[in-house]
Amino acid sequence: MNTEQTDAYLRRIGAARPAAPTDQALRELHLAHLRAIPFENLSVHLGEEIELTAEALVAKVVDARRGGFCYELNGAFAALLTALGFDVTLMQARVYDDTGRPGIPYDHLALRVGTRDGGDWLADVGFGAHSHLPLAFGERGEQADPGGTFRLVTAAAGDLEVVMDGRRQYLIDPRPRELADFTAGAWYHRTCPDSHFTRSLVCSIITDDGRVTLSGRTLTTTVDGERHVTELATETEVLAAYERHFGIRLEREPSVGSVRKTG
Repeated sequence: MNTEQTDAYLRRIGAARPAAPTDQALRELHLAHLRAIPFENLSVHLGEEIELTAEALVAKVVDARRGGFCYELNGAFAALLTALGFDVTLMQARVYDDTGRPGIPYDHLALRVGTRDGGDWLADVGFGAHSHLPLAFGERGEQADPGGTFRLVTAAAGDLEVVMDGRRQYLIDPRPRELADFTAGAWYHRTCPDSHFTRSLVCSIITDDGRVTLSGRTLTTTVDGERHVTELATETEVLAAYERHFGIRLEREPSVGSVRKTG
């Protein structure tokens, strides 16, 4: 990313250019990203291609003013952090399902970020409801966060389990990866009927006092822990909700039935 692209990205998330790649700068960028750019899988249901290159991901997030899922959001965030002087490592992870079983390899993309302060952090702006701030990568005790209480637990072969409020979220393989390594995982989640991304629609973003989520035609607003659920009746209402709550302008309503299946 050049200076102009970096500045455009910072404007997109409403953040000032940090004077240096410090711990505090990373925390501010992480939270700003989560508050400005939604976690969403709309491309899956609009038949849009997902290209895993830094250029394409930044164009989608910044120029098209869209969100994305883990590969897109953390891939784009990695490009921004690298341009700002942070030391960024891409890591693959397997997400635990409701039965406690880990998913496919390259199920999830997470970031390990080093700072000029000597900080070593797990950054993740692409997991939906997760930590609002980076987690200390070397800490094995509880870490309090606005999103919950987190722990990083050492697992077999040097892997790490990310635990949120006592529940395992995903299993990290900390070895460095390249963005292209996640192509098969992105293809699986975009096309396979077994992927939860092909079976449901989601667009979600944190706010100053809670979270807003649009799942299909169900709009859920959480304010200070109190949930309000509204069922939207028409395509017009759905498109207006995408624009109002997430800044996303669509020409048509995404539909789960339009997902392309694998052969």
